[in-house]
Amino acid sequence: MEPLLNKNVLIVGGTGGIGAETARLIHLSGAKVFISSRDKSKLEALCDSIGISDDHRFVVDLKNADAISKMVEDIQKLAGPIDILINAAGIGIIKPFESLSQMDLRDSLEVNLIGAFNLIQAVLPAMKEQKKGLIINIPGVLGKTPMAGAAAYAASKYGLNGMLKSLREELKRTEIRITNVYMGGVDSPFWDHIDLKVQKDKMIAVKEAGKSIWFLCQQPRTAVVSEMVIQPFNHQAI
Repeated sequence: MEPLLNKNVLIVGGTGGIGAETARLIHLSGAKVFISSRDKSKLEALCDSIGISDDHRFVVDLKNADAISKMVEDIQKLAGPIDILINAAGIGIIKPFESLSQMDLRDSLEVNLIGAFNLIQAVLPAMKEQKKGLIINIPGVLGKTPMAGAAAYAASKYGLNGMLKSLREELKRTEIRITNVYMGGVDSPFWDHIDLKVQKDKMIAVKEAGKSIWFLCQQPRTAVVSEMVIQPFNHQAI
């Protein structure tokens, strides 16, 4: 396993359930953790609780490509190249197809797909320069398996899945590794604003989800976990 001590780790969407738990574990492992969120109050509360300094926290909306670029530039000026990028951000719009608006689709694509595109484009040059790096994204199971009511969400995640697999082919002769995590339902705040009856007690616990990302961050440089699938044992939808 590759130790996390003194590694520069950027966690985007760090105040969500998975991101927050991952941040705690990686910080405890001695990494230099940088966290971004679009919610300033949640970001401050999380960073204060685990001891992340002010210059390691960023309020960024993934729809803002300039803000993403500036965040990455600020991190690199402060600490050097980012060793690990963890994209735990995303929005979920779950509703019948005929109820979807064009804005629903645009928002899903802008955050879940284009936001990831902008993030990776921002960190990739420095990773290429140092000839190493790890990029972890969470397309989730809806990035490869359809679900009724998830047309906009799945479109963005299928797109993310395809983009990352294509990028992996471009980076094959480098030591920049890409890991896609296909995670089923997680008992996180993600579901708080979704009008769908689910059995949250049968979902993956946030702590276990965070542990899986923490584990993936310690992959040896001589190998890569290209994909990890984590599913609840039982079906969660009612």
